Amino acid sequence: MDVGPISLYEAARMGDYKLVRWIVEYSRASLNEFDDDHRTALHYAAESGNLQVFEYLTDRCGLDPLQGDAGLVTPWDIVHENATRAELNGTAEGYKQIESYLEGKYGHCYNDFYRNPIRSGFFPDPSICRVGEDYYMVNSSFIFFPCIPISHSRDLVHWEIIGHAITEPKWAYLEGLEGGRGYWAPDISYYEGRFYIAATYRLNDTGPVYRRQMVVSSDRPEGPYSEPVFIDEDGIDPGFFNDEDGRRYMLLNRGARIFELDRSASKKISEPVLLYYGSNKRAPEGPHIYKKDGYYYLLQAEGGTGPGHRATVSRSRELMGIYEPCPYNPIMRQTDEGAVIQRCGHGCLVDTPDGRWYMVYLCGRKLGDGYSILGRETALDPVTWTADGWPIVNGLKGPSCMQVKPFADDRDDCSDEIGVSPCGLPFDYMTPRPFEKGTLVYEATEDGQIFTIKGCSAPLSSIDARNIVLRRQTSFSFEYDVNMEIPELKDGQSAGITGYYDENTYFTFGLKSAEGKIHVFSHEHIGDEDRWTISEEALENASGSIKLSMNTVDFVRTLSYSINGEECIWHTLTDVCYLCDEGLSKGKRFTGATVGMFAYAGTENDLTVRFTDPIYTEI
Repeated sequence: MDVGPISLYEAARMGDYKLVRWIVEYSRASLNEFDDDHRTALHYAAESGNLQVFEYLTDRCGLDPLQGDAGLVTPWDIVHENATRAELNGTAEGYKQIESYLEGKYGHCYNDFYRNPIRSGFFPDPSICRVGEDYYMVNSSFIFFPCIPISHSRDLVHWEIIGHAITEPKWAYLEGLEGGRGYWAPDISYYEGRFYIAATYRLNDTGPVYRRQMVVSSDRPEGPYSEPVFIDEDGIDPGFFNDEDGRRYMLLNRGARIFELDRSASKKISEPVLLYYGSNKRAPEGPHIYKKDGYYYLLQAEGGTGPGHRATVSRSRELMGIYEPCPYNPIMRQTDEGAVIQRCGHGCLVDTPDGRWYMVYLCGRKLGDGYSILGRETALDPVTWTADGWPIVNGLKGPSCMQVKPFADDRDDCSDEIGVSPCGLPFDYMTPRPFEKGTLVYEATEDGQIFTIKGCSAPLSSIDARNIVLRRQTSFSFEYDVNMEIPELKDGQSAGITGYYDENTYFTFGLKSAEGKIHVFSHEHIGDEDRWTISEEALENASGSIKLSMNTVDFVRTLSYSINGEECIWHTLTDVCYLCDEGLSKGKRFTGATVGMFAYAGTENDLTVRFTDPIYTEI
C-alpha cells in the first residue's frame, strides 16, 4: 500500500479516520509537505466533511485551518463553501459540525475574518497613523502623479483614497526622472493638530545628489498640502518621531540614523546619529520609533525587498541610547517559500483606542515562478506584546491569509463613489509624471466617465511621454473595457488601451494610421525589443466608436474589439510577466502593473482622443 503524502491526502478527502491516523502515526508521510496547489492534508479533510478527521489533523497534528493554498483558499473556506452548497441537497451536517468546531476554536464565525492583503495592487511601503478613531495611510508612488496616495479607514481593513500629498504639477519635480524613481517610502504623522508627510525624493543616478527628503503638511488629512520643502540629508525611508517633550526627529537608513527637526519639520537642526544598524545587517531600512512603557522601540525592515525581507525590532530606555535587539527577531517574515504571500517586511505599527496594536506591512503575492505582477501590496496583522515587553506580529507565524477583523461592529464607511483630485483626475487614476494643463481632461457625467487625452509626440517608451492615464491592476484576473471615439489619425499616430509597468515594459492595443488608412494593432515593448501585430486589412469607413477590451487571466491577456456590436478577438498575449518587478533587469523596478488609455501624436501635435466608460472588473 502506498503510504506517501498522496495517500494521506486521499485518506483525508475520503474522511477515513483510521487510515489517516495510521498514515500519520506509522508511515513515513510528512505533514510538512504540500501538494502542487500548496494544499495540506487539512484542505482535503475539509472536503470530506468529517469532523473527526478535521479535528485530528488540526488539534493533534497542528495543521492550520486558516492557511491559504496557491489561491489563498483556506480549509475553513472549503468547509464554509461546502456547507452553503450542501444546504441545497440536505448534506450539510458534517460541514456544519466542522464550522461549529472552528467557531468554538477561534471564538469567531466565518464572517468575522478579513483577508490579506488589505490593499491589493501597487500599494507599497505603508505608513499609518491614528487620529481618534480614524486611520490614515500613505504609500509610495514613485514617478506617478498625483504623488503619494493618502487613504482613510475606520476599521483598518477597508480603505479608500481621500487625497494625495502633491497634486500641483509644478511641485512634483518628476520631469526627467526614470521609472522607479520619484517618491519612495512615505511616512505620515500627526503633530499638534497638523498632518505631516515625508518621503524620499529619489533622483536618477547622475549625481552628485541622489536622494533628498521631502516634507509637506496640512491641517486636513486629505489636503491640500503645503508646497514641498526638501531636507538635504542622504538616505531613504524617512520616519517621523515626536517625543513626549515636543521635540521632533527624522529617521533614515542606512541602519537607523536619527537627527532633530525644528517644530515645523522643515529644517534639520542636528547632525545624524546612528542608533542601531539592525539585527539582520542586510539592507536595513524603513526605520520607525515608538515609545511605550518607558522604552523606545525601533522597528526596521531588513533583508532586501525580495524573499528575505523581514521586520525586526530593538529597544532602548534612552532615545539616543544603546539599542538591544529583540530575542524573537524577525518579528515578521515569510518562511514558507511555497506560499503565495511573500517578501513581507517594511512595516508600521499603530494602536487602537482600546490599546490593541497592529502592523501594516509590505508584501507581494507571487504568481508562476515568483513573479509579483500586482506589485508590492499592503497587509495587516495583529501585534501582541510578550511578558518581557517585546512586540511580535501574528504570533511569529508570518503573514496571515485569513485573520479576525480588528472591530466587530461595522465601521466600513468607504464610499462607492470615486473622489476627484484637485489635479482633475479621479482618485483611482494616475499618470506617469505630471501632465500639462489641458492635455488630460476628466468628466464625470450621469452617463459615465469621460477621459479626453491630447496626444503627445513622445512615445510611451520615453520619459517625456505625457499621453497616458492609468489605474492599478488589483487582481490576477480582470476585464478592462473602454469605448474610444475613433479619431482622425494621421500616419504614425495611434490610440487605445495599455498594460503598463514603466517606459521600459508595456503593451498597447488600439488603432493606428499607416499610409492613410486605419489599422487595428497591438505592440509589446520589452526593454530593447518591440513586437508588433498589425491588421493586414484596414478598417473601412472607420468612424463612430470602438470598444477595446482586455481580458486577463494571470499572465495571459486576450485583446478584443467591437465595432457596431460585432466583436472580434484580436490577439492573445501569452506571457506579460514583463509587467512585473522581476520581468526585466533594467532600472529601478518597485511598482506594479497598471492598465489605462493612451494617445500618441507622432510627429504631429494635433491629436485629441475621447475615451468613455472605462470599466475595470475583477474576476
